[in-house]
Amino acid sequence: SEGVTTMAAAKRNVSLLDLLHQMGMDEDADFLRDSAQLLTQRLIELEATERIGAERYERTSERSTYRNGYRDRPWETRVGKLDLKIPKVREGAFFPSFLEPRKMAEKAILSVVQEAYIHGVSTRKVDDLVRALGLDGIDKSEVSRIARELDEEVNLFLNRPIEGPYPYLWLDATYLKVRSDHRVVSKALVIALGVKMTGEREIVGFAIGPCESEPFWHEFLKDLVSRGLSGVKLVISDAHEGLKKAIQKALLGASWQRCTVHFMRNALAHVPRAAQQMVAAYIRTVFAQPDQDTAKAQLGQVATTLEGRFPKVARMLRESQEDILAYMAFPKEHHRQIHSTNPLERLNKEIKRRADVVGIFPNDDSVLRLLGSVMIEQNDEWIVLRRYFSQESMSKLLPSVDTTIALPPVE
Repeated sequence: SEGVTTMAAAKRNVSLLDLLHQMGMDEDADFLRDSAQLLTQRLIELEATERIGAERYERTSERSTYRNGYRDRPWETRVGKLDLKIPKVREGAFFPSFLEPRKMAEKAILSVVQEAYIHGVSTRKVDDLVRALGLDGIDKSEVSRIARELDEEVNLFLNRPIEGPYPYLWLDATYLKVRSDHRVVSKALVIALGVKMTGEREIVGFAIGPCESEPFWHEFLKDLVSRGLSGVKLVISDAHEGLKKAIQKALLGASWQRCTVHFMRNALAHVPRAAQQMVAAYIRTVFAQPDQDTAKAQLGQVATTLEGRFPKVARMLRESQEDILAYMAFPKEHHRQIHSTNPLERLNKEIKRRADVVGIFPNDDSVLRLLGSVMIEQNDEWIVLRRYFSQESMSKLLPSVDTTIALPPVE
C-alpha cells in the first residue's frame, strides 16, 4: 500500500515538473503566475483526494464521498490573480486549508457597501466603513462580478424545492430602509421558518415587499406551496390581519397560533405601567396550565378577575382564547417553542445587526443579497446542529391531531 502511494506521488511530481518545464520554454507565458496557479491547483487536488479518500475515478474502500464539480475562487497573490477551482463534494464540505474561507455574509456586506458607495447613496457611517475597509478605489466591474456571484447563490436557495411536510411554520417580518425612486422608504422583509418531520428547522423562504399587505403575504405563501411546502399543521405569527387572511387562503387546514409574546405586549398597552406586572402575572397563569381545557377554564377566571379594572384586557382574552391557546393541542414537548415567534428572534437580531451597518440599502436586490447570505449561513449552521425537536416527539404528530381552526372564514 505504501509502495503504491509512493509511486503515485512520484508520478504526480514528474508530471508537475514536466509541466513546469513546458511553461518555462514558452516565451509568451507568465511563468511565475502560471506556475503558481498550477502548483496551487495541484495542492488543492491533493488535499481534496485526502479528504475524499480516493483519486478521481478510483475505486477504494477508503472513499468517504464523491466529487461533485467545481466552484471558481479567484485568489489575489503577489504574482497576480490566480483563477482556482475548488472541488465540491456530494456529502459534507471541502475547502483548502491554506486558503482563508470568506464567509458569504461578509462577502455580501462588502458587496452592498461597495454598491451603495458607487451609487452615492451611502450614509456617513457607510463612508467611514468604506475607508476602514481600504476601499478608496473601487473597481465597478469587480463589484458587479461579486454581486452576480452572490445573487446566483441566493436565487438558488430561494428557488430550491421544499421537500417533505413541515408541521410547524413560523412567519415574521422586519422593516428596513431602502432607496426607491430617489426616495428612502421602509420595506418589509418577510421570513418563513419551518420544522420538518425529522425535527430539523429550516428557513424555507424570504422576500421583500412594500408592506405586510394581504396580497403580498398571499403571494409569498403561494410561492412556498408551489415549491413543495405541505403538511403545515400550525402557523405561528403575530395578529396582522393581512397575514391571517393569507394563511387562511394559502394554507388550508392549518391552525393559527397568535404569538403569545405579541399578545401580552398588546394587552399590557391597555394597562397603566404600575399595574402591568400584576396583570402579566395573571395572564401567565393561563399559559402555565397543563392542557387546553384547563387553560381555557383559567382564562375565563382571569378575564372575570380583570374585567372590573381592565375591561379591554378581559375582552381581548375572551376574544383571543382560541388563537392564543391553539398550541396546546400539539405535543407538550413542543409547547415552549410553538407558542410564540421567539424561534425567529436570534435570526432577526442578526439581520438587524447587519442591516444597521448599511443603514440605507441602495435597492431591493442588495437587501436580498446581504440578508439572504446571512440566512443561508444560519440555515447551514442549523443543519449541523442537533435537531430542534426530537424524532420521538415529532412522531406524535403522525396521527391526526385534533386542532381548532382559529381564523374566521374569509368573506
